[in-house]
Amino acid sequence: MQLLRIDWNVLFTIINLLILYLGLRKFLIKPVTNVMEQRRQMIEGQMADAKKTTEQANELKSQYEDALKQAHDESAHIVEKARKTAQAEYESRVNAADQEAEKIIANAHKTIDLEREKTVQDLQTQIAGLAMMAAGKVLGKADAAEQNKLMYEQFLAKTGGCNDTDSK
Repeated sequence: MQLLRIDWNVLFTIINLLILYLGLRKFLIKPVTNVMEQRRQMIEGQMADAKKTTEQANELKSQYEDALKQAHDESAHIVEKARKTAQAEYESRVNAADQEAEKIIANAHKTIDLEREKTVQDLQTQIAGLAMMAAGKVLGKADAAEQNKLMYEQFLAKTGGCNDTDSK
């Protein structure tokens, strides 16, 4: 019955396996595990940095979008202000032109009125002269010059009085 017989070779093989296991564990498995742990930590750090960089990029993007929106709003405000200024300038120039036109029309009316008065006075003078000549011929007197002067003054006094009441 040799089933349970322990051979020294088996014992040495077991001891060699244990020493090999302990040696591998200390010199191979432990450093490899440490390297793997360091790599895991490095990857986690890089992932955290990437996440932080992504958040910063998103924050910068939102800031740029806000700045772009503000610039767009400001440009719209400037355009609206320029439009209002142009409209005010246009209205100012139109009003100035209207006022100038009204002045020109008023001056034209004054000039027409003055010309009309001058024409009326000229006509009155001519009518008075004609009336004096007619009166001189009708009276047939030799002293016509003195009479003409007297009649002329009377005529002017009458027509001047009538003209003043007509113009009022």
